[in-house]
Amino acid sequence: MKLLYSPTSPYARKVRICALELGIALDEVVVGANPSQAADPGLAAANPLAKIPTLVLADGRTIYDSRVIVDYLDSLTDRALAPRSGDARWAALVEQAACDGILDAALLSRYELAMRPEAMRWPEWLAGQSGKIERALDLLETSARDAANPGLGDICVACALGYLDLRFPENGWRSGHPKLAAFFAAISERPSLKSTIPA
Repeated sequence: MKLLYSPTSPYARKVRICALELGIALDEVVVGANPSQAADPGLAAANPLAKIPTLVLADGRTIYDSRVIVDYLDSLTDRALAPRSGDARWAALVEQAACDGILDAALLSRYELAMRPEAMRWPEWLAGQSGKIERALDLLETSARDAANPGLGDICVACALGYLDLRFPENGWRSGHPKLAAFFAAISERPSLKSTIPA
């Protein structure tokens, strides 16, 4: 299987960490994914949305987005990162949605700050995105985490926090979220996290 990705994409990092935790080897191929530029031809051929990550199977079929890819990889092994059924499964998927929401808000803020001319930036809109991030972090602070045997929710939380550190180091999320800070420090020692740190 071939994974089309960008090293700084937190969604791709989630897929890469899950694959490593599950013991699944992926042929990783870096592609261009700048939304302000023309779509990478190889990526657009594999995924009409030209978004990363995209998983290309051996028979040429493609799977996207990150949530679908992770669910597919999880179905290939006996070790389930997300429970297969019941309330625990829905809780894990909701956690993934909350973390993807953090990433969505952070990416939109990043685009606003990095690509839009300063005179055209919308402070109220940026404040709205920050509010989404803070509310989701407050929610995640109340949940139990397992850095030693991470499940899907734990991996998603780690990717969201890592992206905040990468793009918004001034955010200061640790000061108001000591449990998340301790968890992130612990899970960041895992080989799957160390080998996927954005370059």
